[in-house]
Amino acid sequence: MTSHQPNRLDTIEALLERVTVRLDDLSARQANTQQQLDDLASTANSIFARDAILNDVLLELRDSHEQHQRNFEEHQRTTNAALQSLEAILLQLIRNSQ
Repeated sequence: MTSHQPNRLDTIEALLERVTVRLDDLSARQANTQQQLDDLASTANSIFARDAILNDVLLELRDSHEQHQRNFEEHQRTTNAALQSLEAILLQLIRNSQ
């Protein structure tokens, strides 16, 4: 029986050694996975922050475009009114000169 026991202890020690090596490997993999997850979360946060900024910029551009459109329409009305006044003055001048 004594000759059996060291053999059994050797087997248990070998198994424990393999378990220890695998646990170390798993720990390293877990740390690597955690780092990748942290990097991914950081990238996602950066993307979300940029998206929010771009959305704000787009809203400002849309508001600005709408304001420019209103200004353009007002200038167009003013210009048309001025042209109509000039046309009326020209017609009056033509009639008066005949």
